[in-house]
Amino acid sequence: MRDLKVLRTKHEVQKELLALRGEGKRIGFVPTMGALHQGHFALMQKAHEFADEVVVSIFVNPTQFGPNEDFDTYPRTFEDDLDHCRRENVSLVFAPEVSEMYVKENYIKFSLRSLGDHLCGASRQGHFDGVIQIVNKLFNIIRPDVAVFGQKDIQQFRILDRMVTEFD
Repeated sequence: MRDLKVLRTKHEVQKELLALRGEGKRIGFVPTMGALHQGHFALMQKAHEFADEVVVSIFVNPTQFGPNEDFDTYPRTFEDDLDHCRRENVSLVFAPEVSEMYVKENYIKFSLRSLGDHLCGASRQGHFDGVIQIVNKLFNIIRPDVAVFGQKDIQQFRILDRMVTEFD
């Protein structure tokens, strides 16, 4: 088991990843909201197949929760999650506070057209806008060579696949 670095700021994670890239390392990324389970572990293992170093984010993203949804009660099992990351030989965990990821007042907002207005998106107005907003932010911070997502939520997977295509 390797040492796991837990980083809380964008600057810290970017500095650490710059050093790894300087060593010629490929960076794999698994974004999560924590409460890690077997599916997440499989994604971490898959990321190791394509990358030298694996980064996991643990961030409960408020922008993907609507009114009367479970943001406040969403499970937060941070210490257990870190233990799981150690067992999966994750190099870095990026675990920012909300204030690190979002400025107090946002003027720019993602708005998803058509792909998010059916299936679970029909009853969770704005949910996928929040998902693409945070994944796009995480991609800009981490700049992974490869990112690994599950297909438990096929609608989310297709939307993220489209986001990658449209934003290069």
